[in-house]
Amino acid sequence: MENTDIDKIAGQNKCVKCGATDISPNIENGLLRCNYCRHEFDGKVHLDEDINQLDGIKISSGASQIQSESHDELTLKCDSCAAEVVINTNEVKQARCHWCRNTLSIQHQIPNGAIPDVVLPFKLPKETAKDIIQKFVTERQFYAHPRFKKEFEIDNIFGIYLPYVIIDVNAHSTFIGQGEVLIRQYTVGSGDDEETNYDAELYDIEREADIIIDDLIMESNTDKRQNKNSNKTNNIINSILPFDTENCVKWDANYLQGFSSERRDSEVETLKSNFEAQVKDITRHKMNETLSKYNRGVRWKSENTTIKGESWKTAYLPIWLYSYHEKSKNELHYIAVNARTKERMGSIPIYFSKLILISAIIEFFSFILWIVIQPFVDSKNEFSWLLMSAGFINYFIVYNRYRNRSARHYHEKETKVELNNLRVVDTYNKKETGLSNSRIAGENGNAVKGNLFK
Repeated sequence: MENTDIDKIAGQNKCVKCGATDISPNIENGLLRCNYCRHEFDGKVHLDEDINQLDGIKISSGASQIQSESHDELTLKCDSCAAEVVINTNEVKQARCHWCRNTLSIQHQIPNGAIPDVVLPFKLPKETAKDIIQKFVTERQFYAHPRFKKEFEIDNIFGIYLPYVIIDVNAHSTFIGQGEVLIRQYTVGSGDDEETNYDAELYDIEREADIIIDDLIMESNTDKRQNKNSNKTNNIINSILPFDTENCVKWDANYLQGFSSERRDSEVETLKSNFEAQVKDITRHKMNETLSKYNRGVRWKSENTTIKGESWKTAYLPIWLYSYHEKSKNELHYIAVNARTKERMGSIPIYFSKLILISAIIEFFSFILWIVIQPFVDSKNEFSWLLMSAGFINYFIVYNRYRNRSARHYHEKETKVELNNLRVVDTYNKKETGLSNSRIAGENGNAVKGNLFK
C-alpha cells in the first residue's frame, strides 16, 4: 500500500506566508487564499507515476479498506490554546476552535473513507454554473411540469465534492477475429421482391499491443454509482465525466471550504469486476483505430486482456448540482455541471398530459396526411412509415431530451489510452457474395460491457 498522507498532520494548517489558519479556495484560479494576508498559494501538486512500470496491484492509503469499527468523530487539539475540538468527518473536514478561532483541519487519512488521496479544486464560479443550469432549464420549458416551473429556484444549486477512484492501468491485449471489407452493393429482384445484396472480402485479423490507461475514473459512493433505483436520476451525474484529473492536488481540507462532500463507501474489491470490464471496453474501442479498412465491421472470436499493473487512488471531484424532488412520482431529478469542464446534463420533470396530447394530435394529422398521399407514393417508401409514426417519434424525442435516461460517461471513448508495441496481422480469407446483411454477422467491435448505467 502506498501511504499518500505520510507528511499530513491533523490540526492547524497555516498560511505559508503569515501563519494564519483562515484559508479558503479561490475558485477563479484554483489556488488557496489566506483570508488574513490575502496571499495565494497552490496546493501540493499530485504527480502521476510511470504507468509503463506498473507491476501488480498498488492501492493508496486513501483507497484502503474501510474499517467498520472506525469512528466518524475525531477530537483535535488546538496548537494555539490547547482546547479540544470535535469534528464529525461525515459532515465537515474543518472546524474553528471555539476559544481562539483558529481553523483545525482533518488532513490525514482515517479508515472510514472520508479522506481521499487527492482533490481537484473547483474552477467554475457559482454564477457561471447558475447561468448554465438556467439555460438548460429554459431550453426545456415547453413540456416541463407546471409545478417544476413554479418551484424551480436557481439559487438552490450547491457545490459538492463527490468521491471517485482514479485508476492507472498497465495491460497487454490480444484480439483474434475476422473483418469484412465491402466490395460491391447492388439490388436484385424487382417490385415487392427487390432487395439489397452485398459482396465482401473476409479477412482473418489479429491485434496485439501493450495498453496504457491513464486515469480511469469510477464512482466510489454506492448511492451515486447505482442506477437501478428509478427514483433517482443518478446517470445524470455520471454523464458529466471525465475530469481533467491530471490537475489534481494532494488532499487539503481547505479546498472543501464552502462546499459539501460525500465519502467513499465502496471497497476496491467491490469495484473490481466492473473495472476489469471497462478496461476491456477501452481496449476494444482503441483497437478500432487500426481497423478503418473493415467498413462492414469486425467479429472478435477471442479477446484476452491481461492487467500487468494497476494503481488505485481516491479523489474528490467537483460538481455543481441542482436537485428537484418530484413528489407525485417520488423521483429525484438532478441537473449537474462539471465544475472544471462546464459539461452539463440534467433531467426535467415532464408534463406528460401535455406531451401525450400534442403527440396524439401530431399522430392524427400525420395519419390523415399519409392517407391523402398514400396513392401517390411507393408503399415501401421510408417516408411513409415516418409519417405514420410522427406522433410516437415526437413523444420519444421529447422524453429523451427532458429525461436523458440514456446519458452516461462513455468510458470506452473518453478515457486516455495509449497503444504501444502494436502487432497487426491481416490475412485474406475469401470472397463472399450475395450477402443480405449490411454488416458482418456477429459484429462486436463496439460492444460495451462495463457500464453500470445500462
